[in-house]
Parts: sequence; C-alpha cells; structure tokens
Amino acid sequence: MLNRRILILALILLPSSFAPKKEKKEEPLLHSVGFSLRQFSVPEDYNWRGSDDHTLSGIVWYPAETGADAKDQYIGPPDAPLFYAGRAAKDATLAPAFGKFPLIALSHGTGGSALQMAWLGTYLAARGYIVAAVNHPGNNAVSGYTTQGFIEGWERARDISTVINDMLGDLRFGAKIDPDRVGAAGFSYGGYTMMELAGARTDLNRILAWCNGQKGACDPPEMPGLMEKFKAIQQQPDVQQALQRSGDSYADPRIRAVLAIAPAVAHAFAPESLHKITIPVEIVVGAADPIAPSAENAQFFAANIESAKLTILPGGIGHYTFLDVGTAAGKKQLPQFFVDNPGVDREMVHKQVAEMAATFFEKELTSTKKKR
Repeated sequence: MLNRRILILALILLPSSFAPKKEKKEEPLLHSVGFSLRQFSVPEDYNWRGSDDHTLSGIVWYPAETGADAKDQYIGPPDAPLFYAGRAAKDATLAPAFGKFPLIALSHGTGGSALQMAWLGTYLAARGYIVAAVNHPGNNAVSGYTTQGFIEGWERARDISTVINDMLGDLRFGAKIDPDRVGAAGFSYGGYTMMELAGARTDLNRILAWCNGQKGACDPPEMPGLMEKFKAIQQQPDVQQALQRSGDSYADPRIRAVLAIAPAVAHAFAPESLHKITIPVEIVVGAADPIAPSAENAQFFAANIESAKLTILPGGIGHYTFLDVGTAAGKKQLPQFFVDNPGVDREMVHKQVAEMAATFFEKELTSTKKKR
C-alpha cells in the first residue's frame, strides 16, 4: 500500500545501474542474478480494469551464468533514486543446469509494482529459482491507478496464472522451468492474491459490508474516496461483469505452495472458504504492522487454513519494512515508507524472510513433486 506520489516519482522509471556493491563474504551467492523486463502474453478478452495501458508488464529474475555483469539496481530518477532493488545483470545468459529450475510468481502490494519485490526476487534467483513478478493492471504505479484496479482484487489471481502460462510457454525460459515445481508469493494485497490462488473465494458482500461499516477501512491513500468512486461506476456493464466473477474460484492447480507476506484484505473471505485450502501456506507478518494488523489478517488466515504456518516477527517491524530498502534520498523525502521503527534493520528482516521463503519453497516444492 504505497503513496501515489512516491511511485509516480519512483516507479515510472526502469532500474538504473550504479557502481557495484560489495558482496558480503559470509553470504556467497550460488548464482549471479540476471533480470529481464517483460510483457507477458494475455488472452484477447483480458480484463484491464479500466487501465489505458493494455499490457501485462513485469520483470523476471533468474540464475545467470558465472561472470554475468551484475550491477546495483535502483528505482527512481537516475540522479536521485529512492529504492535499492538488488544486484542483477540485465538480459544476462541463463545459467547452465543439468535439471530444470523451479518457478516462483510474485504479486506486489496495493499501488506498488513488480520491482518492489526485488529484495525477494533477487534472493531466490541467486539460489536457483526463476522468479516472475507482475504489475497488476489498474493497481500499479507504473501504468497508473483505476477504481476497478483497487476493487476487482480477484482479477490479480488471474494475472499470476497468466504469468505462469507465459513463462511455461516462453521460448527462452519455458524449457528450463520445472512445471511440477511452481510456487507463488505476495505482499499485502498480494497476500490476499495468494489465498485466491490457493483456493479461497472472495465474498463480495462480506468485504463491501466491512468497507461500508468501517470509516476509512477501504480508503487507501493511493485512491482516496474509493468506495464513493466505486458506487459511481458499479452499474457499468464491464464492472458488473467483473463483479459477477468475484466469487469464482481462481485456484491454480499448478501452484504447489504460497507465501503471504503481511497479507491484507482478510475480510474478503469467509472462514469456510479458507478451510478449503489444502496446499502449504506460509504466512509472515511484523508484530507492529498498523496497515494490515496481524490480529485481523495474518492470524485470521492462519486460524482458518489447516495447512498454514504463521510467523510473527517481534519488535517494531511494520508493514512497509517489506518494501525495498530506501536510499538516502528516499529516507529523506519519504521517511514514512523508508525509515523503520527504532531497532529494526530492514536489510536483516529481508534476509530473514527471504531465507524463510527459500527454505519453504525448497521443502514444499520438492516434497510435492515426489508425491505426484
């Protein structure tokens, strides 16, 4: 859930390269990391959620050949970037391998972008995963915001499934991906997306009742007055068609395990819907999260999903701790997003959660493959 002005300034731009950053000797990478900016193939009847940009864009991080020219990547104006997006080599050659790589699809938070998942994407790619992150139409700061993009959250799951379709059929990556080892991870609204992909179904009446009953509950800073804007368009034919699909199943059977980071919008699901999820679900949240409070979201999910494991990180870890690390300029201009609570080291939190993710996917994707 990011402020609009941060992302208009920062995320319109593509990653920019700066001087190489020294690697920590105690954390050797198994692979160099490559990245490619991407437009994923979509069906003709795609729901663009009111966006003028009819492209499903994103980024792919992947294991690169030894010696790839990896550089520090940043998001924002080249002369004053706001986010650090890890080390990677643009369009580097894919690392050779005897077997195939697992695939992880990533879903960003409300108003964010694919690049906001760089801290996790680069970590997994360095450890042998191909990772594809998408910009959700109408709900990302690269192509802009729409009311439909914020309301029609169930369509985000379709975005992830479309990305998986594209990656498995891709001429460059497809033959190198193991279709039996596919997982997904999401932050904030992306955590809600994980539940849809795992088999839960949105109860539109439930979420609308909650939004109408809680002042400001569904009034994100990127889309002020969201509910009033929704009421103004809800009778449009395209919106009505989308609303009629809100309760459909968006479960993707190819996805064997999901990771939800600081998940939000738990009020969209009835407990009995969450009870139907059977694939492994890993949930992690900060104890001091004021945006998607653990008691209302992460703990609700964990209590109603039998296969779920919940980790609550102690101390002052909040919601925006899971955004990419801010630069000096970012911390100065927008401290609410880049300056963490006292005692919180964002880079260490990222490392801890990324290690959890790698361990989780290694266990669940490998064990699931053996069971098939």
